[in-house]
Amino acid sequence: MYSMQKPIARSGIRIFWGGIYFWIKKQLYWHFSREKFAIQSTKELLPYEIYRHQSLLLRRLKNVEMWMQHNKIRNLRLAAAKMSGLLIHPGEVFSYWRIIGKPTKARGYVDGMILYQGQVRAGTGGGLCQLSNLIYWITLHTPLTVLERWRHSYDVFPDSARMQPFGSGATCSYPNIDLQIRNDTAATFQLEISFTKEYLVGAWRADTQAEVLYEVVEKQHRIEHESWGGYTRHNELYKIGYNREERKKVSEELVTRNDAIMMYEPLLASRSSK
Repeated sequence: MYSMQKPIARSGIRIFWGGIYFWIKKQLYWHFSREKFAIQSTKELLPYEIYRHQSLLLRRLKNVEMWMQHNKIRNLRLAAAKMSGLLIHPGEVFSYWRIIGKPTKARGYVDGMILYQGQVRAGTGGGLCQLSNLIYWITLHTPLTVLERWRHSYDVFPDSARMQPFGSGATCSYPNIDLQIRNDTAATFQLEISFTKEYLVGAWRADTQAEVLYEVVEKQHRIEHESWGGYTRHNELYKIGYNREERKKVSEELVTRNDAIMMYEPLLASRSSK
């Protein structure tokens, strides 16, 4: 049985200097690594849709004022405008923050909801994790390779209205907590981001039809009551591939093991769903 340690609050000084260190490290990587980063974009969509998913823009969450979520939509639209239509040619790398840039007020971003050490607060550019979550989820349904993904250390909200397995998102914080995806295939992929009245919509498209279809399944889900008094949540996510023509299983890959500290009582979700 795996036991998580009680979280230790880092000092402000450590957080400050750590942020500077990782900022420098990421800038050096972006400018001097041998990776070829995706930069080309086009409004013309590639012919084949590989996978599409949508996530609800407005959800009523405990202790979260709705103005934060309305501001979040403005931030999402600014970020989506930077990356919708982006092409990822064979061998190229998609970097979430390299494309978006720093979300500042000068660039039009407003205060929205952010999660900091398991707590909800307002911050400039808040809400952009919804976009990184969506991109990560649709990427798991393609042959693209995830190079960098950071999981959420805290499970903040119950499962009410949650459509995806626990731990299937990708948190983000400029610039070091990034989402990076490499195209190791022979096809060119294209990211499509759009909005409906109620949903943020994301899709991967390609210039050739997919030969393998993917499904993401959860295994080994459990909740533990830790010795220090809190609750933690754990699971494993697997990516299963099926042949398009015969629908026969051709692959199974462990994607990630998730461990998170729960910020609500474990039975809260089941009570609220009755």
